[in-house]
Amino acid sequence: MKNRLLRAQVVLITLLIPFLAQAQEKGLDERINDAFTPFAHAWESLVFYPFPGTGIPIVVILLVVGALFFTIMFKFINIFKFPTSINVVRGKYDEIEQHKGAYANAAVNITDGDIPDTIRDESQDGEVSHFQALATAVSGTVGLGNIAGVAVAISLGGPGATFWMIICGLLGMSTKFVECTLGVKYRDIGPDGTVYGGPMYYLSKGLKEKGMPGFGKFLAVIFAVLCIGGSFGGGNAAQSNQAAEALIQLFGLTGGNAGTFIGIGMAIVVGIVIIGGIKRIASVTEKVVPAMAVIYIVACLVVIFSNFSYIDDALGLIVSQAFTPEAGVGGFMGVLIQGFRRAVFSNEAGAGSASIAHSAVKTNYAASEGLVALLEPFIDTVVICTMTALVIIFYNSGASFEYGVSPVMIDGQGFEGVGLTSRAFGSVIPWFPTVLTIAIFLFAISTMISWSYYGLQSWKFLFGKSKISDLTYKVLFCLFIVIGAAANMSAVWGFSDAMILAMVFPNMIGLFFLWPKVKEELARYLKAIGKA
Repeated sequence: MKNRLLRAQVVLITLLIPFLAQAQEKGLDERINDAFTPFAHAWESLVFYPFPGTGIPIVVILLVVGALFFTIMFKFINIFKFPTSINVVRGKYDEIEQHKGAYANAAVNITDGDIPDTIRDESQDGEVSHFQALATAVSGTVGLGNIAGVAVAISLGGPGATFWMIICGLLGMSTKFVECTLGVKYRDIGPDGTVYGGPMYYLSKGLKEKGMPGFGKFLAVIFAVLCIGGSFGGGNAAQSNQAAEALIQLFGLTGGNAGTFIGIGMAIVVGIVIIGGIKRIASVTEKVVPAMAVIYIVACLVVIFSNFSYIDDALGLIVSQAFTPEAGVGGFMGVLIQGFRRAVFSNEAGAGSASIAHSAVKTNYAASEGLVALLEPFIDTVVICTMTALVIIFYNSGASFEYGVSPVMIDGQGFEGVGLTSRAFGSVIPWFPTVLTIAIFLFAISTMISWSYYGLQSWKFLFGKSKISDLTYKVLFCLFIVIGAAANMSAVWGFSDAMILAMVFPNMIGLFFLWPKVKEELARYLKAIGKA
């Protein structure tokens, strides 16, 4: 194991030598940014290509139409089955789910000691309570999408972007239900009991059942390629970018190499976990991240209640500017697109990535896991993202900055992403920016470890399960940590958004074909619990 880790570190350092050798001519951060930015902008332009005559990206149309379709086909499951989902989490139907069945002895797929952060937290000996399951899911989904992503949406789209984040979150509940139900239904179980699942499997196996094996395999391969890209982008580069930004601001670091060296440090930490198989760091992160999530939510509530008299005005701005945005923020469609981009980045509904982790759950009823997953976009986007948005809107009630530009200028200094969120919290809780920086670093590390799991599953689907294949992916993953930390926010987040949303294309197309199977699974589960 030590030899594997040493070889990986040598490879990583070798890849960085060209940048290190020329550091005197130009800062490392600038060199990496110059190389990465053109590719990032080209990919962003391709994925967000607009539907002719509308200016609306095709991917946004697909996402919205798909979510509306599933909401209607499942009779507004996001609203009318919300109480049932709560009861599933409360453990009301545990007895039914604990009956022995086909998956009773399947092992939860835990990579290098890290439990994927959007599934029920289970041990090899059995399930924990559904309440603990939801607590684990919420702590896992609170991260940079809620902290930095919301700040990006508000700074560029104004308060009205919050409205569209909420709408996307509500509709995304139905999509999340469909894809996570399919993730459990079509998962594979290896000879050793390890579970493999996600869109790669339900696209190939599900469409094969429908007499379209070639089409299913094609979509599965496309998804796997894009999911690998998503793990390098939104699950990696965007995380290291904002963690580096937070550390640079906290410690007042200057020079053209700060981001690169912070990225190398984070790459080493993540590499020790995912390459070296050292479980201790993952174990510590797993315990600390939920605590940081709780601290973040409490801080949001402190700021909100300290501005209690302004809540109605802030909510009024969110609704009114969703349809009549301030000049300079890109108009109605610009605000809508910003809201949807940030919501999907935060809750992943429609991208299919969460179903990779959810597929590993122990249950005899696929729809039960779909109902648990249904709650995540509500809590993550509708509740927590709105909390962050209110904190920033309260801060700007005194016209601290101008909407529609990024970075925003405050007291002659530019702020974007986590910098803006941190400034907003600091205006009410002076000491909180330091705590927030620690939280951001931990959220980033935890998210990178979990997304390495998603990307690795896709990599194995394409290239097999050999040790060389495994190591190759992990080294590339660590390299993107450095790229993300060094490049500028605009390029990194454009690339990351595009990678996450590109996954919507193959996934949503497959969901349109497979949703009747989900309807069957839902009927079977509701009959079992007496809710049919």
